[in-house]
Amino acid sequence: MADALVGTLADHLIQAFKHRCHQVNEFEPELNNLKTQLDFMKAFMADASRHKRKDEMVRTTLNIIRDLIYEADDILTDCIIHDDYRKENSYLRKFSAREKYFRYKTVEKLKKINFQIEKMKGTLPPYFQMMAIYRDQEQKRCSRRWTSPVFDESSIIGLRDDEKKIINWILPPTIAPIKIVIIGMGGLGKTTIAKIIFNHEMIKARFQKKIWVSVSQTVNEESIFKSMLKQLGEDITALDEGQILQKIQMTLLNCSFLLVMDDVWSVADGWWNKLSDGLPKSERHRNAIIITTRDKAVAKEMGVKESQIHHPKILNEQESWSLFTKFAFLPNEEMKLYPELKEVAKNIIRKCQGLPLAIKTISCLLRTKNKSISVWRGICDNFLEELCRRGSEGSVIASLQLSYDELPIRLKNCLLCCSICPEDSNISADWLIRWWVGEGFIEYKEIETAYNYLSELADRCLIEVVKKRDYDGKVHLIKMHDLVRDLIIKIAEDEAFCSSRPNQKIHRLAITESMDLNQLNYYSRLRSLLVQTSCPLQLENKIDMARFNSLRVLDLSYTLLGATSIKELFEWISSLKRLSYLKLTGNNELEKVPRSIGKLKTLEVLIFSLCKNLKQLPVEINSLQKLKILDVRCCPILSLPPGLSKLTNLQELSGFNMSSGCHLHELRCLKQLVVLKIQLTSTSKIQDD
Repeated sequence: MADALVGTLADHLIQAFKHRCHQVNEFEPELNNLKTQLDFMKAFMADASRHKRKDEMVRTTLNIIRDLIYEADDILTDCIIHDDYRKENSYLRKFSAREKYFRYKTVEKLKKINFQIEKMKGTLPPYFQMMAIYRDQEQKRCSRRWTSPVFDESSIIGLRDDEKKIINWILPPTIAPIKIVIIGMGGLGKTTIAKIIFNHEMIKARFQKKIWVSVSQTVNEESIFKSMLKQLGEDITALDEGQILQKIQMTLLNCSFLLVMDDVWSVADGWWNKLSDGLPKSERHRNAIIITTRDKAVAKEMGVKESQIHHPKILNEQESWSLFTKFAFLPNEEMKLYPELKEVAKNIIRKCQGLPLAIKTISCLLRTKNKSISVWRGICDNFLEELCRRGSEGSVIASLQLSYDELPIRLKNCLLCCSICPEDSNISADWLIRWWVGEGFIEYKEIETAYNYLSELADRCLIEVVKKRDYDGKVHLIKMHDLVRDLIIKIAEDEAFCSSRPNQKIHRLAITESMDLNQLNYYSRLRSLLVQTSCPLQLENKIDMARFNSLRVLDLSYTLLGATSIKELFEWISSLKRLSYLKLTGNNELEKVPRSIGKLKTLEVLIFSLCKNLKQLPVEINSLQKLKILDVRCCPILSLPPGLSKLTNLQELSGFNMSSGCHLHELRCLKQLVVLKIQLTSTSKIQDD
């Protein structure tokens, strides 16, 4: 998969060049050349990003491409802004000194980018020579990933309720065959539960034949069919695929069987339909199929009923402790011999968040270490690094990484955005989706699809849906398991996507209460600046805000301005010509929005909710022709300014105040409006035209 955001951004740029080149035809040769270069970069990234963790040259090249694409996006944005400005001001002369200077600077920038890309291409031949080697290694790695039904029963902790539930689904003597799926994130114990069922004495007595198939990501249907036939005790020599399926069917025809399909990632190429159609459908036997997967969509495609989907729970505190102590100590050792380690052990277990594979991985590491409090604290303090260091294919981080790697680019963007949210926090779906609109990840008309993205991430067990909206059932709040969050933070920082830690290469920064704001002077590449803190933040005017000229998203919610006045703040904000998202929620110093807001011609999302002293919006707000979302909920604004009908692209209006007897006909011209949230009070008057 391509670098998550950059792949999407390259797509957007390519489409923009197709649709807007005729509007910026002064630069058409250079823009067309850049489009060709973007096509190359997109193709390169799609192949190279799979190997970036292995090769420094690949990482360096991807970093260069990322920066070039961001720069290209800035240039195209400036061209479009300039073109729109010229349309609004038809009196401007095409050959004025200002126009000539803009064209000259733009052509120079485009030539520079195209030259840099051509230069970079010249360094790539050694990379292409390595590609074949990496592909061979990857194929061998995938072919080695397998599971078996063999397990140590004495190491099973906390899974007995799962065992009992599934056994009770399987054993009743009804005729209809049953399909059961066990769904959960990597490392949750899905395969272990399937092994317990497979080896259970009542299951052995119930079924005449048992088959265990390890499917994995790279599906080899011939290997699957041969493995099944071999487990049935049949000779597979000189049989083609059709004969193997026929033989499987004949062998299972007159007996009851249990089939476990472990670690299923996809059924897209039709292998499951072939196998399912070939299995006997005898009415004399109640056969059972158990499937383990990380993706609910796979379960649905395999024909599993909702009532027969099992979601294993994470281990509770006591179960986590029992599993940890079992593997952290040698047979002749006990935790009680090392009382000084108890508190640090609890901290380590807490970081595992009940995930069995994480607990087992870290406890097995500690088993090999000195029982020294300094050693254990060091591992606790570097928890994620230690898990990554033990990065075998079966480790918890490798397991979670596989889930991320399998995501389509659109879902990677969504997940990476969650990385800046505080640990254990509930994340608002509306906040995320509005941010995506502001960044250009999605169009507002795709908001329904965006909610589906969140549902899909939940189905893939990478986020948890905490709450759904009562009125339409859409996702309202989500959260992430801490280990998933730790992995996503690492990926987001490696790709310079976003972070809440100082890094001058980062493109999206979340401000926390512990951050020294003077460091912002060095963040000239920022495209998003977001306040993510539970307490107000003092914003000093000594920070050189003028450096942030690439900002698309600015969130200063609940920010105390200190010595900076509202006028000074908006003078700076109005200079951000590329800004498309502005959020000032909860700013109690804001009483009147300055007229300079009208300069933000690219603004698409404007949020003033919960500004308890905001009473007036200027009429200049009606000049924001690209505005799609306007949110003034819970503000004491008596009425919106006249001329609101000029906002012809407005699609969501929240906080339309009826208290002054405003007429709804003012909204009649807003043909794109799909969401209207009206603010009603005891004095509200709804009048007819």
